[in-house]
Amino acid sequence: MGDAGGECLLGVTAAHLFPKAGDPAGMSTPDAGIAPLKVCFFLNAQTHMLMHTVPIAISLSHDRRFETHVMAATAAHIEHARAMALKGGAGPIGFEQIGGRWLERAARFTGASIPPKLLSLAVASRRLMGFDAVVLPERTSLLLRRMGCGHLRFVHTTHGAGDRAIGFDPRIRQFDFVLLAGEKQRRRMLAKGLIREGRYAVVGYPKFDAVALCRPEASTLFRDERPVVVYNPHSSRALSSWERMGEAILRQAAAEPRYNLIVAPHIKLFDRHGDRLRAERLLAPYRSCANIHIDLGSSRCIDMTYTTMADIYLGDVSSQVYEFIARPRPCLFLNAHGVAWRSDENYAHWRYGRVLDSADRILDALDSACNEHGTYLAAQQEGLQGTFDMGREPPSARAAQAMAEFLLRPAAKASGGFHA
Repeated sequence: MGDAGGECLLGVTAAHLFPKAGDPAGMSTPDAGIAPLKVCFFLNAQTHMLMHTVPIAISLSHDRRFETHVMAATAAHIEHARAMALKGGAGPIGFEQIGGRWLERAARFTGASIPPKLLSLAVASRRLMGFDAVVLPERTSLLLRRMGCGHLRFVHTTHGAGDRAIGFDPRIRQFDFVLLAGEKQRRRMLAKGLIREGRYAVVGYPKFDAVALCRPEASTLFRDERPVVVYNPHSSRALSSWERMGEAILRQAAAEPRYNLIVAPHIKLFDRHGDRLRAERLLAPYRSCANIHIDLGSSRCIDMTYTTMADIYLGDVSSQVYEFIARPRPCLFLNAHGVAWRSDENYAHWRYGRVLDSADRILDALDSACNEHGTYLAAQQEGLQGTFDMGREPPSARAAQAMAEFLLRPAAKASGGFHA
């Protein structure tokens, strides 16, 4: 157990996902004399956002009606995006790091992995004035509308497809076009008035395509064949199980190594330097344990390596649970804050396994999760079906096509939401 090998998710590879320029499956060419529309995929958050956007940029880069760009404030983001584009056989893409070294120095000053978002937006706004559209996986960058970029069409990819209320942020209604993973997002966003007919498309989950571009070679983290548990606490201090239960889980796993434990928090949990240092001091005694693997923010935390290789999911409110149950397996959830969750759609994923109010006897609970999986299998399958629309074409290609159709059609004809 616990190998990260095998085929990528859904049995596809980068060659299947991204047609080369000139292939019959490639996209349209521009009409003579018509300049291509300039579209920027702007990355103004941590690296996990690349997984939800760069595959779409790769697909769009084969459509000669568009000039595709990727823009970010850190060299690491640009290097990661370039590597994905190279592996995906991208067409022409312009890559640009904005702000140069002074923005990266601002990030170091604050202790974060990215510069302050408002500073990045101030710099980016001047560059984006010459574009026609900007594609965003997050919402803070909507402030560009107030920074001289009101002429742009704003496209939202979302990031993650979980149940928490933050995924249905009121700011989403400010976007001109929204790309959705599945029926669950469509239903909830329509009910809240966040999307309107003709301004959204259900395209599937482009991160599944990104896995084919980022997944490293097969590897084994542990020396034995014990079942592997991935502990995936979220970054939200108000909802995460880390502060109240994290150390207790590690202590029990170290004392009685019945399971191999991967500790892979959401990468924002310890994004700031000071938080990471405190966590490293806490975790130091456990790094020598043969059955415990700790990763506070490498690329493996965002490319589904751990959620794919684990046998059991242990977590709280992260949307990564849906990436885990893409292949249904046992789940166990931690209610560290006494939430009344049973009738709350923001906790719909807690129907996929037992919910614990305490980390006491966590190993016994993991045993039970394996034995009880059949009880929750139907709920997992139903939740998976509603969360991800599995079409015949790769999600990134569907997203690029839907976005292209929207950006190219006259605004007066924008009517009727559609499935790409």
